[in-house]
Amino acid sequence: MFGVDTFELILIAVVALIFIGPKDLPKAMSTVGRWIGKVRGMARHFHSGIETMMREAELEEMEKKWREENDRIMREYPALLDGQRAEAEEPQLPLHVPEQPPAEMAPLPPARVEDLPPEQRELP
Repeated sequence: MFGVDTFELILIAVVALIFIGPKDLPKAMSTVGRWIGKVRGMARHFHSGIETMMREAELEEMEKKWREENDRIMREYPALLDGQRAEAEEPQLPLHVPEQPPAEMAPLPPARVEDLPPEQRELP
């Protein structure tokens, strides 16, 4: 990320070992790790905030285009809007259900053996 090579990392580790000392080196590395974690957290928070702002701006732009297109359609086709209003005001008629089934329909067979005539109850 910063263009640090392996040799440079080894050099930094040796210098830190010399100046900080082997006794305090783990504590110093822990402190540096916490700082790096905080910086990464702030960068992540900043990045997500920027993405949220961009997403909201895109949504607002899309909503504006949708409203403009909807207004254009309503201006071009006002009869459709009036037709929809008329349909909404008309009462819905109930469906016509015939009182008797058509003559060509065969009657349903009995559901139970007891409902069959006696000559049909026995198996062939």
